[in-house]
Amino acid sequence: MKSISFRIFGLLLLADSAVIFISLIFFDLKILYSTQIGFISSALVVIASFLSYQRMVAARIEKEIIMIDDSKDVVDRVEDPYDLYGEEAAAQEEQSLNKTIKEEKAKLKENRRSLFEVLKDTKAALSVYRLGAYFLLVLGFLYLQRHELLHIPAYLFALSLPPVVIIVMLLRDKANHTEDSIQ
Repeated sequence: MKSISFRIFGLLLLADSAVIFISLIFFDLKILYSTQIGFISSALVVIASFLSYQRMVAARIEKEIIMIDDSKDVVDRVEDPYDLYGEEAAAQEEQSLNKTIKEEKAKLKENRRSLFEVLKDTKAALSVYRLGAYFLLVLGFLYLQRHELLHIPAYLFALSLPPVVIIVMLLRDKANHTEDSIQ
């Protein structure tokens, strides 16, 4: 996991260097400021999200909390996600409608989660890293706007670049792993 994190960080640095080079050579300082604040704040948001989800998954693994039901194979999950054609479904057709409705209401009450459980699951969304990164994103935008340095196309391009770089890197890494496992 650390090797891919370092590769992503290195690729982000390389992409930022390319953005700096292109901004300095072909454009003015207004574009450079917009791209740098956009790129850095977007990269911070993506890295903070990555770290918070990584911590959440590690905590769930440590506590052995499993969220996916692996009792069905992949084809059954895709073709029949609600188990409409399973063995239990045929037996349930014979039951009366009122009994089925009462059972479903009981299941809904059973699956209702407390506020503590919901907050526990939203730790990644409300982590200090992510909130701080979004705060810097907003501050950067306001700074650019106030000092009349904001160039919207360059800012939006720079905001979209880190997620695209990371997605391409992860897809390429996944493709390499699948090719290695096939051979």
